[in-house]
Amino acid sequence: MSALLEVRGISKSFGGLQALQDCSLTVEDGSITALIGPNGSGKTTLFNIITGYVTPDSGTVTVAGADVTGARPDQIFARGLGRTFQLTRIFGRLTVLENMLVATQRKEGWLRSVLRPAASELEQRRAYELLDFVGLTRLASARAGTLSYGQRKLLELAYVLVADPAVILLDEPAGGVNPTLINQIRDRITELNGQGKTFLVIEHNMEFVMSLSHQVTCMHQGTPIITGPPEVVQSDHRVLDAYLGGADEEEEDDVAVG
Repeated sequence: MSALLEVRGISKSFGGLQALQDCSLTVEDGSITALIGPNGSGKTTLFNIITGYVTPDSGTVTVAGADVTGARPDQIFARGLGRTFQLTRIFGRLTVLENMLVATQRKEGWLRSVLRPAASELEQRRAYELLDFVGLTRLASARAGTLSYGQRKLLELAYVLVADPAVILLDEPAGGVNPTLINQIRDRITELNGQGKTFLVIEHNMEFVMSLSHQVTCMHQGTPIITGPPEVVQSDHRVLDAYLGGADEEEEDDVAVG
């Protein structure tokens, strides 16, 4: 496999807080790579840099060999990177189907796509196909704001899939989700990966991560401390030390998003 996403020497500070220091990561084409670590280790800050929401102080991000460091989120999205967020970003007052139709039309711009009176037959067909894939077809006419948290995660995944991205970044897909829907999310990720999709996943649920991933990177205090297969990483003493030592650290991710 070849590297589809590469992060090299990324550093970022927010005031006096060093969120990332010389951080490097490689995501191979066709892989599921997990990014783990205690709160405050820099995971979401790294996601935000990769997807253009935060500009690094130094280092580079490349997608399929193209340097996208410091590019806008929409430019990086156009390069084939889609992402979900730790706190789902959906239109709660729109129906589930309307959310999907916004996604099919977003090349027109967010506001115009929300206001456009009708979707084409092709757009509606695509929206229903993806809702069926994530098991939400029966809720197509429900307000998105009435969905359970797990169902919102599935809707956001379907929303991202509309653009058919080459790399999908998932921020805590299993966080706050009941076991039944966790299994459903895992199955959808596995199926997509079998179709050739590449994933980079932030997750605290270790059972979920270790059963799903091909490669795991553990971060601590803004720097990767180990990368390897799940069975190697989970048995490494540095990983245990990082989690036990990082339990009371302040989470930097709120700083990074603001």
